Formats: sequence, C-alpha cells, structure tokens
Amino acid sequence: MSGVQTLIVEPGEAGARLDKWFKRKFPHVPNGRLQKALRKGEIRIDGGRAKADTKVEAGQSIRIPPLPEPEEKKPEPGISREDAEFIRSLVIYQDNDIIAFNKPAGLAVQGGSGTVRHVDGLLAAFGKGEQKPKLVHRLDRDTSGVLVTAKTPAAAAKLAKAFAARESEKTYWAIVAGVPKPKTGEIKGFLKKDTGGAHGREQMMPAEHGEPGAQHALTRYTVVAEAGQKASWIAMRPITGRTHQLRVHASLIGHSIVGDGKYTSHREAPENLSGKLHLHARRQVLPLGKKPLVLEAPLPPHMEKSFRALGFELGHVDEGEIAELLS
Repeated sequence: MSGVQTLIVEPGEAGARLDKWFKRKFPHVPNGRLQKALRKGEIRIDGGRAKADTKVEAGQSIRIPPLPEPEEKKPEPGISREDAEFIRSLVIYQDNDIIAFNKPAGLAVQGGSGTVRHVDGLLAAFGKGEQKPKLVHRLDRDTSGVLVTAKTPAAAAKLAKAFAARESEKTYWAIVAGVPKPKTGEIKGFLKKDTGGAHGREQMMPAEHGEPGAQHALTRYTVVAEAGQKASWIAMRPITGRTHQLRVHASLIGHSIVGDGKYTSHREAPENLSGKLHLHARRQVLPLGKKPLVLEAPLPPHMEKSFRALGFELGHVDEGEIAELLS
C-alpha cells in the first residue's frame, strides 16, 4: 500500500476528466475504489472535494490517498522495425497535439477477434504508456483515408468534444454504381444494428423512429463526376456518425459503393474495377487553433486506378465548392 501523494497536473493533461486522468496514472486501481475515494473526499483538487467529471487544469495539485501497489506487469509488447517504418510512412500531418495518418484499405483501426495487426497496436512506434498516441475516432477496416490520433489527453478531450458537437467536417469520396438523382441531396432516416446477419456479423439496417436501438442518421452528398450512367464519383459528408452509415445510405438510395459486398443494391458496378471498397476519407477539417486545420489524404492505389479507368479527373475538382455543396 502506497502512502498519500500529491501530483501536479501537467499542461498536456489539462481538460481531461478527473476519473480519466486518474485511470491513466493508476490503471491498476479498480473503478469502484476510485469512486469510493471520491465519495469520501480522499481525492482532492487544490484542497477541495471533486467529482469524477471535474475537468483538471494545468498546475493543479491533486491529493491521492494510499492505494494498493500494482501487480508486476508484463512489459508492453514492442513492434518490429518493419511495422514501425510502415506506420510512420502513413503520417500525413503531425504537430505537438495530433498525428494524422492516411490509413490504407484493409488495415483495422483496433484489434478484435482474429485481428492481430491494427493501427492501435502500431501506434507503439511513437511511444509507450502515456506517450502512445490515442485514437479519437474510427474508420472501417476497408475504408481508407484520414485517421486522427491525439498525442496528449488535452488534445484527445478537445477532439472528442469537437466530434460530439459536430464541429469537425469530414468529406468522403466514393465511387458508386449508377448516378444518384438528385445529384445533390440528403439521405436520412433511422438505422439500427442487426446481429443476425450472415455468419453472425453485425450489420446495420433501416429502422422506424421509436424502435428499440433506432438512431437517426443523416448524410449529405453531391455527384462530382459521371462515367455515363454506369458509375459516378460522389462526395459524402456524414452529419451523424453511425456504424457503416455511408455504406448503408448509398445502398438505400440504390447506388451502392463499388466493392461493398455487405450493403448492395440492384445496380451492377462497371466491370474490371477492383473488388476493394471504393470509399475514402478524403478530407477532415478540425477546429484547432485560430485557423481550422485542413487534413487531406491522397487516394489509395485501387481507387486511383479506378478513377483513371472511368476518366475521373482529380485536377478539375474544386474542393471548396464541394464543401459548400455539402454544408
């Protein structure tokens, strides 16, 4: 059992909830013990009582009561030099607060059943423990593009707040079967999770308002270019952030994303295109600092090839105009 200690909040920790800050410092202490210490006033900020959701500020002194000693931990697994070089090669932007990557299609963001290699594990190339960057949002395994991580708890808290308040702007590029009509519009309704799909995989499906598990979903889109009536390049902006939202919405309007075997439509994609998912997180605008930070990720190789095959010209696109249409 340790004795009473006083810790000072570092500048990079400012803005974090007290319970989150505590768990990063003492991950071995059960949540029940933390809540009991808060109720009894054993944990204090600058001498005063505090609650779990109190935001800590740089320079504050936090009293920590005697705590059980941590059990001897196994060292964090390292990653190979090849994997470290690989994840570093994906960096498209870095500053004191964030690292942004161009995630390739096929690489999972987090581990799961049978998933050994994923972004969260590869982030160990940038530091271990509290120094390891933290994920602040997700991309599907088969979706490529901008993925942002936070270097500090303060940056993580600020980004989480921006995402929750919908203050960030995300623009995705996709190739879909056919040409949506109208060419600029909204797709909205309610979606819910269905775990009774093929092989027991989780899948999203349309739902009615008030139905258990139903969540409102809204996507804006605009057609950027067309390849006859066979396919089109569209830009999409998810206003809400539901699982597989863009893929489901494209399917529901009858123009499924090329390469999507889960959410399909009656239209067939042009032949001789890659079977990979043609969905790319092209652009993300973050409200960081005095001027919004604009992050852009180049297309993955399979989408570049499909763009050339369909005659889509990247140089002829005004992304500012697209952003206006999606606003």
